[in-house]
Amino acid sequence: MLSNIHQEFEVPEEVKDTIKCFWYNRRDYGEELSEFTVLPDGYAEIIFHFGSGCSIAHQGILQALPSPFIMGLLNQPAIFHAQNQLEIIGIRCFPWAVFDLLELSSEKTENGVHTFEHPVAQLQTVLSDLVTQGKIEDAIAQVEYYFLKLHQNIKSDSLLSKAGAAIRKNKGAIPVNQVADSAHTTVRTLERKFKQSSGHTVKDVSGIMRFEQIRNRLWNAPEASIAELAQEFGYTDQSHLSREFKRYSGTTPAAFARESKKRKQALSNDFVAFVQA
Repeated sequence: MLSNIHQEFEVPEEVKDTIKCFWYNRRDYGEELSEFTVLPDGYAEIIFHFGSGCSIAHQGILQALPSPFIMGLLNQPAIFHAQNQLEIIGIRCFPWAVFDLLELSSEKTENGVHTFEHPVAQLQTVLSDLVTQGKIEDAIAQVEYYFLKLHQNIKSDSLLSKAGAAIRKNKGAIPVNQVADSAHTTVRTLERKFKQSSGHTVKDVSGIMRFEQIRNRLWNAPEASIAELAQEFGYTDQSHLSREFKRYSGTTPAAFARESKKRKQALSNDFVAFVQA
């Protein structure tokens, strides 16, 4: 029988412009190689993993993933594979901040995974020892200490922070020109900085954030009216919402809601490994 543990940890006030939360997830897959799907959402994740490792399917070929790696913004579901026990410590970052935090280029890879070289990788051994001992809170404390120090050494871009805050406040349902107004800049400057920092346009990020809100709503309340969701989140109509939802998830909102209902009855909080609250 599968067991799944998920915990989220609040971050210090000093890093809240960059990091949403820290989290820990453990799942036992059994001896057979199993696959799990990660759906798009509005965050980029720095992922440390422990156990038998995990792989991602890319063009039909399994590629083993190093630890850590960055799971960037996705525009379609990503299929991962794991077996036996997989434990993950994640740093959930805002997509416009993660690469500046690590002083890396935001150039995308085709499957949304970014592998990179950075001193943060030195945490792997320390975290692995603590996770093996079951000392999850101590491991998170190590992560917090490291990222507090790292954050002190970077210069946060207030323009990006203001723009990101406006997108989050409006749940992705906000025109680009209004985002620029909120950040006291021009659309052109905003788009250039967003693309440079996250690898995506403002419209891309807003669209994924809006999808995430609806995905979470349908997971928590599968009986929700899709027409009412379309109106609440600023879509032109229900068919517009359905098209966008299918674009990001590969399925319709109605089909996702039905699947959510079935899965919740069978196994709670199991529709994605990198679980969002």
